Amino acid sequence: MFKLLQKIGKAFMLPIAILPAAGLLLGIGGALSNATTVATYPILNNPLLQGIFKVMSASGEVVFANLSILLCIGLCIGLAKRDKGTAALAGFVGIVMMNSTISTLINVFKPGQAAIDTGVVGAIVIGFVTVYFHNKYHNIQLPQILGFFGGSRFVPIVTSFASIFVGTFFFVLWPPFQNLLIQSGDVISKAGPFGTFLYGSLMRLCGAVGLHHMIYPMFWYSELGGVELVAGTSVVGAQKIFFAQLADPNHVGLYTEGTRFFAGRFATMIFGLPGATLAMYHAVAKEKRAKYKGLFLSVALTSILTGITEPIEFMFLFVSPILYVIHAFLDGVSFFVADILNISIGNTFSGGLIDFTLFGILQGNAKTNWLLVLPIGALWSVMYYIIFSLFIKKFNVSTPGVNDEEGEEDAKITTKETLKEEANLVISALGDADNIEDVDACITRLRVSVKDVSKVDKVALKKIGAADVLEVSGGIQAIFGAKAILYKNIINEKLGLDD
Repeated sequence: MFKLLQKIGKAFMLPIAILPAAGLLLGIGGALSNATTVATYPILNNPLLQGIFKVMSASGEVVFANLSILLCIGLCIGLAKRDKGTAALAGFVGIVMMNSTISTLINVFKPGQAAIDTGVVGAIVIGFVTVYFHNKYHNIQLPQILGFFGGSRFVPIVTSFASIFVGTFFFVLWPPFQNLLIQSGDVISKAGPFGTFLYGSLMRLCGAVGLHHMIYPMFWYSELGGVELVAGTSVVGAQKIFFAQLADPNHVGLYTEGTRFFAGRFATMIFGLPGATLAMYHAVAKEKRAKYKGLFLSVALTSILTGITEPIEFMFLFVSPILYVIHAFLDGVSFFVADILNISIGNTFSGGLIDFTLFGILQGNAKTNWLLVLPIGALWSVMYYIIFSLFIKKFNVSTPGVNDEEGEEDAKITTKETLKEEANLVISALGDADNIEDVDACITRLRVSVKDVSKVDKVALKKIGAADVLEVSGGIQAIFGAKAILYKNIINEKLGLDD
């Protein structure tokens, strides 16, 4: 189950990776085509420029409008064992047929009823149905008279029929379940800032084992993230609400419901964790700091600009889990503070400076209260710095550069080895090809399912360059940073795991 959840979370990363580009288009286009912005800066009042900005805004908006389809396709690609292209096609056919079935049943039996939006739940159900049929039947042999429909061609056919039943199921059972989800969202809303605190802390804790992708989509894209009427249309999900309001030229006042699940990230990612990084840097002996300066600077800039925090978090997660729990608590408090102060900044992918600029600064303080992030962020930076400094010193936490004299030589990577040679070493450290069942990767982690975990040589993996190796049920996660995806591609090609 743990490995399955990891695969689902990673599969969602494929379509979610599209969102920053879509968000940039929508953010820039929406901001510069807004009537207020045009009135403030008359130079923008040019038909050609406005045409470009409106196309940008519409291009970004359409991605979020079809996010369920993208999530379904991503799930099919991520979980299909072979012939992933066919699985993606079958998933697309399945979800559009499910939606068509629901719409038709509403028109026939309940005319006038509002459309049923199954959101990410429908995407997951169709994705699982598709993957089940694909992995079971992609090599099916039919009688000779039906031979043309055998093999991979059979998968979209059987998926389309199954999708009709899934659509019927949602037509009957989804409305009461949808009401239940809305009520759950109401409970979270009534919990006030405390509920927002729980969301932020839980997200960060789950990130320690790479399962945060299983949590936030339910809030970003479903009723759990809120339901709001925007420009006369009912919009479901925190991120969808924010971008619908962003695209609405008539929206006035602060952005609403959805931003409570985003605004707390900026103080942690732009200010807090860089403060922790500075504390870890100062924990290194002065004579050794020059050696580690580039490392700490690069991970801090990554967090500040993009909001990708794993490179920093992996520096202390495994050597001091308690410190990570403190970090998760502080992140939850950041969400709590942002909520009570009505900071209303949304984001596409993460909480870095790019999203802060597009969806905070450029949208204006009247809509976002982005100016409040600056003093809060300054406080968060100092607080993270003090807490991390005291904790590392008191408990002698072995962050990079601390207590590493004995292992420095072992941790070095042989610079003359090529990437393929390093991948071969990784295969050997995993117990050779016969011990490897499946290889996957996210942004920084190589995720491997193995037959026998005891055959994995963790020391060898660290010698190759892994920051740490985490053992999970039936496999391991090796933290290789940006090389993780490169190793994954080479290993899968060498072992034929993607055939």
